[in-house]
Amino acid sequence: MSVQETIKQQVEGHSVVLYMKGSPQQPMCGFSATASQLLKMCGAQEVFTVDVLQDQEIREGIKQYANWPTIPQLYVNGEFVGGCDIMREMYQSGELQKLIGDAGK
Repeated sequence: MSVQETIKQQVEGHSVVLYMKGSPQQPMCGFSATASQLLKMCGAQEVFTVDVLQDQEIREGIKQYANWPTIPQLYVNGEFVGGCDIMREMYQSGELQKLIGDAGK
């Protein structure tokens, strides 16, 4: 299976997927920590996380998958949502809470 196929399977196989540096319990960058915290504040409980620091192919492949150069990256119901800044803006406007809704619970 190619890296792109693996990523597609991860994104489509889970309601809420966060590609990040580190884990929610031990984020390895501030942006990943913020993204993880925002999901927690939205009440998301079923979040599938992928630590891109553990797999260089995934780390590079995810940037190509959504044509988005930075990590973290959030996917909800198979769709790319955005990175940390977009998540923060969506949270402040209430959009992220609605999007997560039942998807991450």
